[in-house]
Amino acid sequence: MEDDEQEDVGMGGGDHRDDEEEEGAGDGTIAVARCAEIQNAISVGANSFLFTQYKYLATFTAVFAVVIFLFLGSVHRFSTDSRPCQYTTGQTCKPALANAAFSSIAFLLGAATSVVSGYLGMRIATYANARTTLEARRGIGAAFATAFRSGAVMGFLLSSLGLLVLYATIKAFGLYYGDDWEGLYESVTGYGLGGSSMALFGRVGGGIYTKAADVGADLVGKVERNIPEDDPRNPAVIADNVGDNVGDIAGMGSDLFGSYAESTCAALFVASISSFGADHDFAAVAYPLLVSAVGILVCLVTTLFATDLFKVKTVRGVAPALKLQLVVSTVLMTVAALVVTFAALPASFTLFDFGEVKQVKNWHLFFCVAIGLWAGLAIGFTTEYFTSNTYSPVRDVADSCKTGAATNVIFGLALGYKSVIVPVFAIAVCIYVGFTLASIYGTAIAALGMLSTVATGLAIDAYGPISDNAGGIAEMAGMSRRIRQRTDALDAAGNTTAAIGKGFAIGSAALVSLALFGAFVSRAGVADVNVLNPKVFVGLLVGAMLPYWFSAMTIKSVGSAALKMVEEVRRQFVTIPGLMEGRAAPDYARCVRISTDASLREMMPPGALVLLAPLVAGTFFGVRTLAGLLAGALVSGVQIAISASNSGGAWDNAKKYIEAGASDHAKTLGPKGSDAHKAAVIGDTIGDPLKDTSGPSLNILIKLMAVESLVFAPFFAAHGGLIFK
Repeated sequence: MEDDEQEDVGMGGGDHRDDEEEEGAGDGTIAVARCAEIQNAISVGANSFLFTQYKYLATFTAVFAVVIFLFLGSVHRFSTDSRPCQYTTGQTCKPALANAAFSSIAFLLGAATSVVSGYLGMRIATYANARTTLEARRGIGAAFATAFRSGAVMGFLLSSLGLLVLYATIKAFGLYYGDDWEGLYESVTGYGLGGSSMALFGRVGGGIYTKAADVGADLVGKVERNIPEDDPRNPAVIADNVGDNVGDIAGMGSDLFGSYAESTCAALFVASISSFGADHDFAAVAYPLLVSAVGILVCLVTTLFATDLFKVKTVRGVAPALKLQLVVSTVLMTVAALVVTFAALPASFTLFDFGEVKQVKNWHLFFCVAIGLWAGLAIGFTTEYFTSNTYSPVRDVADSCKTGAATNVIFGLALGYKSVIVPVFAIAVCIYVGFTLASIYGTAIAALGMLSTVATGLAIDAYGPISDNAGGIAEMAGMSRRIRQRTDALDAAGNTTAAIGKGFAIGSAALVSLALFGAFVSRAGVADVNVLNPKVFVGLLVGAMLPYWFSAMTIKSVGSAALKMVEEVRRQFVTIPGLMEGRAAPDYARCVRISTDASLREMMPPGALVLLAPLVAGTFFGVRTLAGLLAGALVSGVQIAISASNSGGAWDNAKKYIEAGASDHAKTLGPKGSDAHKAAVIGDTIGDPLKDTSGPSLNILIKLMAVESLVFAPFFAAHGGLIFK
């Protein structure tokens, strides 16, 4: 304990007397005013970008809602006559035109909820960053509590808002559909499509914004000018901090909301065409919603472990406190899932199994939830092992910087590829258990199990960018070195939690995509997906290529935007007299404008690729080719996403490991400005578009293509295959 206290004093968690001395030395009233000024600039920049982005997306959303209506309405030539139900024989269902209209409305609701979730998350983060900086004057514990509670607010807001709107949508649509649950839950799938569409543009646009600024700031500031990170003399520093909020906060919020909405919609659709739906047992059909609702309560209790029961007092306590959140939420949710399963589900029931009927017991579904939960924890811990500088993989990457940037890149790529192994096995076990116990419904429930603690996942994920912004504000406000050391300690843990959050998002995306794939195959009436069929194999091959095409587009977009940012930052250092000496202020607004323009322009082509691929494949080549396309994209996209995210996270933390110089080994590689440090910065800039743009966006690609195919499945089944008849 004594050692911890000594470390805390050295690293920035000192006693009250030290803090009082610091405030007298420049961390007082002037610093508070400066923090407020910087926080306001970041908030204004983030607001401006999101509102401009949402104007573009409003037009897209309206047009695509019309496309959904026209495609689905044409299935039965816009007929208003009732039709025989596809799965419940002997009963009539509402007209296809009604499904078209309600699917379009659900799409608009999902899009609106996703946008609101991302925007509110950004607002919370921009309010919390300066408060975290100021709380750091009191010690590491106070700063951690502020950052973590702010992330928790975002987590609870998003998960509860998504659940509330989805439940209200089901109840409102039910007023028209009545006993036609097949049509009701088929139309509700549009909600997941709307959420994921907005998440894609939010992730890609926000990722391009933040990484263009980050790469520009690092290459010119750190490598060429040898000034610290977030130095106020750097013209790109405000754009960099704005990017953390629009990319890592708003983008991640929309992403996880999309996963939650899609997995719930897939599970609800499969349940509605099983004995639950035929018997009109709402408690059983609503089982996915109940799991999510209990998950919110579990996460609420879990949060108390970090903020009240086991308070962080030292630097060493930060990372364990965040890991404890994952473990406690998983254990408590396992118990809660057991209670909900036996309370809501009948002892025995039947599920739709690709034209067959599968007999299932309620405890089977409990194991599906549990396997998803624990697979998520395994993915989280594996991600931490490969991206935290506490363990040997990242330290090996840091050590490779001694011989230059090339060896750093080689080691980082190898680490990323190796980090794929355990998550893929965890996902594979999850799929096998879920499918064996409860067919495609089991896989959807396993995905929901992984996402049931999404409030905790978002809390520890949002904590990272908030801490990063807090460190930037401390540097720009000219606060003392000890304050910056405290925020750096929070930020180092935040880098790892961000990587863990991405791991959860990618793992859950794989399960969600498979569940949606199964629902699509069922709805499109495909008896089997045989890879020996040339139509299927062609789709499989092209689908496996799409993540590479998408990654190429997003990475090049970051590179093009970063090129303009580097040129602008260099220009300002050369043409503004006294900027390097700190006697003149840089033109922050111009760099913000470069990032904004680039991201809005460059986000369109990747988004068009993802949205058009299923429409083209289904319309011209038919449902079997589309099934192959979805399977190929899923298998390929998961691997690329995990390796890209973890390589980028490892390069980032290797750089921070050298900068911190907290161990004898790290001191031999530093200090800042050394050749090894410059090599680490180059690795970090290469990893930036991988971990914050293309990697996280790929999980949205595989989900969005699958849910879009499910929504348009009636049209593809009726009129698809113009070439491959």
